[in-house]
Amino acid sequence: MVDVWLPYGKTEICVRVPTRNFLGSIEPREKPGVPDARAEIERALREPIGSKTLSEIVKPEHKVAIVVDDVTRPAPSYLMVPPILDELNMAGVRDENITVIFGCGTHRAVTREEAVKLLGEEVLNRVKAISHDCKAQDLVYVGKTRKHGTAVYLNRVFAEADVKILTGDICFHYYAGYGGGRKSVLPAVAGEETIKRNHAMLLHPNAKTGVLEGNPIHEDMDEAAKLAKVDFILNVVINSKGEVVKAFAGDLEQAFYEGVKIVDEMYRISVDRKADIVVVSPGGNPADVNLFQAYKGVDNALEVVKRGGVIILVAECPEGHGNQVFYDWMVRFKDLKAVERGIKRNFVLGGHKAYYLMKALQKVQIILVSSMPDYYAANIFKLKTARAVNDALSEAFSMVGKNAKVWAIPYGNFTLPEVKTGGE
Repeated sequence: MVDVWLPYGKTEICVRVPTRNFLGSIEPREKPGVPDARAEIERALREPIGSKTLSEIVKPEHKVAIVVDDVTRPAPSYLMVPPILDELNMAGVRDENITVIFGCGTHRAVTREEAVKLLGEEVLNRVKAISHDCKAQDLVYVGKTRKHGTAVYLNRVFAEADVKILTGDICFHYYAGYGGGRKSVLPAVAGEETIKRNHAMLLHPNAKTGVLEGNPIHEDMDEAAKLAKVDFILNVVINSKGEVVKAFAGDLEQAFYEGVKIVDEMYRISVDRKADIVVVSPGGNPADVNLFQAYKGVDNALEVVKRGGVIILVAECPEGHGNQVFYDWMVRFKDLKAVERGIKRNFVLGGHKAYYLMKALQKVQIILVSSMPDYYAANIFKLKTARAVNDALSEAFSMVGKNAKVWAIPYGNFTLPEVKTGGE
């Protein structure tokens, strides 16, 4: 037997795979975190890519907006924001002229407790911090994207700032290709209709993980960020332990693309064949906080499982499904075609998860190992369930045969496995 430990919530669980069935564990080619993350961020700010430094961009009288991620993303804003504030102060910008905006997209507002966790007390005492509301009445129209015709409405504080700074982490995203960069404008500080119009393009075959070329969602986000006139970005790439590997600052596109290269080096993993069974963990908390977030692991595992195979999703989901629209669409739409029609007619965020899950279920069977009530998992989300991961594996073998080959993916939300061309 081979013992494979998989992150589960804030702990780990062990799956025991018979040696003859085990193809291996698909893991990131992790790079170690830098010894001093703050120093690495300061270095990036001093050596911007394709741009002047922040202190050369701002003037003392400027109003500055800094977009940071909300609590659903792992970006270490508490490390990134203080060096930015210091640099702005050195250029003569006063704290009262700086606003930090939590780029919530369509997510709920950030709570005070979360804000402290994201930014730290000291930053919150220094500058104003607000949550973006995509339904706000005072959004500002900045133009239409040329290629896809999306009307871009943005947060007023952001749109009216003299200097606009984006922060975030660059990682895979399964319809924008990658997170980071331009994504801190659309969806982060965009209006609901703008986001809906952009995300409805996820039916496009190029709207997928690790693809930027010809990806309409990415192109549209990029154009929206240019319409917003972003002045500067600071992004980091982190490893699965959440440590900063490298920081990238400067031009909206150039700094982002440098980060993308590092993500590919770490997380794009080539394998020589597909398996009958893939056991995948999203990567533990916060990646498996609910089914809505944890699903990304399934999406990546689909690349290396045979049609008719089984994916075992090991995800604690202490917050249950995590999205009411996802739930409602799973109840409302009986098949994939109906969901596709729903997305084309009136795209509602959350509905896309129903689309992806139904699409996945056409290809494979999914067994969920979680703390979610079976009733929801089985009746609403059409998943098989098992109380323990080894029970799930036994069931998977009974479904596809005792000679089935097995891959394990411990950090499924972050790993993009790909079968080499010519591979099975």
